[in-house]
Amino acid sequence: MISRAARAGKGLPPVERWNPDFCGDLDMEIKADGTWFYLGTPIGRAPLVQLFSTVLRKDADGKTYLVTPVERVGIRVVDAHFVAVEMNVTGEGAGQVLTFRTNVGDVVEAGPEHPLRFVDEPETGGLKPYLLVRGRLEALVARPVMYELVEYGERVEIDGKATFAVRSKGEVYPVMPWDRLERLSA
Repeated sequence: MISRAARAGKGLPPVERWNPDFCGDLDMEIKADGTWFYLGTPIGRAPLVQLFSTVLRKDADGKTYLVTPVERVGIRVVDAHFVAVEMNVTGEGAGQVLTFRTNVGDVVEAGPEHPLRFVDEPETGGLKPYLLVRGRLEALVARPVMYELVEYGERVEIDGKATFAVRSKGEVYPVMPWDRLERLSA
């Protein structure tokens, strides 16, 4: 997985420390499937998308920006900033570690600094898992990876209630109440 990561061994710019003036919005958008568009056209060069992803920041105002030391421009994000496209599991029980690779080459271990969260999708009745990658930037876990992820789920008690959850780096991430899982599985 690490060898397939675009940024293996490379650091990221310190965008969280940069506070340049806002210079307006760009006609740039990250679609729900992780495809980047500029002026309505997909950006086909993966190295360019990877470069843009390194200067991406989501601020407290909920908006997403491309940030350099001298300018900050807004872009649109349909769902998540990235897509988790691969997962590796090591260890077992409390020592289990879930490691994800994103579509732009980030490798992230789910845990206290990179929590997983699961969101109900009322319009489909489905569930969308997200992983915090850095700052306020998240990756949507791709559906094939989600199917792999739930294979590592287990029944745990959380606040006295049976819950279907996954573990990573000593943390427990609730997916759904156990009785709901049983209803869906029937």
